[in-house]
This record gives sequence, structure tokens and C-alpha cells, in this order.
Amino acid sequence: MRKSIVSPSATAVTPISDQWRDLERIARVEISSEDEQFPIEQALGKKATTGWKAAETGPQLIRLHFDEPLTIKRLHLHFVDQASERSQEFAVFAGAGAELKEVVRQQWSFSPQGSTEEIEDYTVDLKGVTTFELRIDPDRSHDPKQSHEYASLQSLKLA
Repeated sequence: MRKSIVSPSATAVTPISDQWRDLERIARVEISSEDEQFPIEQALGKKATTGWKAAETGPQLIRLHFDEPLTIKRLHLHFVDQASERSQEFAVFAGAGAELKEVVRQQWSFSPQGSTEEIEDYTVDLKGVTTFELRIDPDRSHDPKQSHEYASLQSLKLA
């Protein structure tokens, strides 16, 4: 057995804020709608902002096309709704070109009296990703055509 004792301070740890990819620089984004006061750029940057909000009610799509194939090891999603009582579902799909596979699907119930933020942080192993999709259904309790809720995203980060 080969063994050595090292100091914990000798280990170089990259701060997580330095690991997040610069999505604005490396991807082209497609969105199903956008409130002009809450553009998608506000949810894709490395710094906290007011986030993105849809201009229309019902299910929404955010699609990223990467300039070069990526390996994605971590996925961080942050949703905030302090005003609505609703059940939301989101699903993430990733792959090369049009061949996308579901990575994760999650439902969450928002309530102004308590549950106002959803933070999801996933460890993944996605290789050769050229297309990344986030599909948000902001109101799972209603027919999508009858929905009165607007999808929003505080932040999306990939590492």
C-alpha cells in the first residue's frame, strides 16, 4: 500500500461559482415566449437577477443550442413564485441534435404561505450535448389551454 499524509489546505478546490458555464457566450437560446421586463438572459447569467418570465400562460419551452458538444456534470435550477398557489412540473431533455433524452422530471407545489422557492441541484453525466431543453408546465392542476399561470425561471446553471 502506498500512503501519504497531506494537508487539507494543499488541495486546490475550484469554487463552484467558477465552475458554472457561461451560457450567454456558448449557446444560442430559443424560447416559446418572453415578458420583455424579464428576458431569458436574466436567468442564464452567473449573477443573481430577477430571472425570466413567460409572456403567455401555459406550458413553455427554453431550448439551448451549444456551439460545441458539452459534457454536463451538474444541473442547477431555481424557481421562485411568491404570489401563486399552483403545482408546476418541469422536465429537462438533453442530447445531440434532435435526439433528446429525458434527464429529469420534477413536480413542485408553490404556496405564498410557505413554499415559494424550488431549488433543484442534480449531479448528471451527460456527454456530447448539443441541445438542452427545459419544458415548464406552470399549472399542472388545470388543462394547459385553461391555465392562467405564467412560467418563470429564476436561474439555470450548468457545470
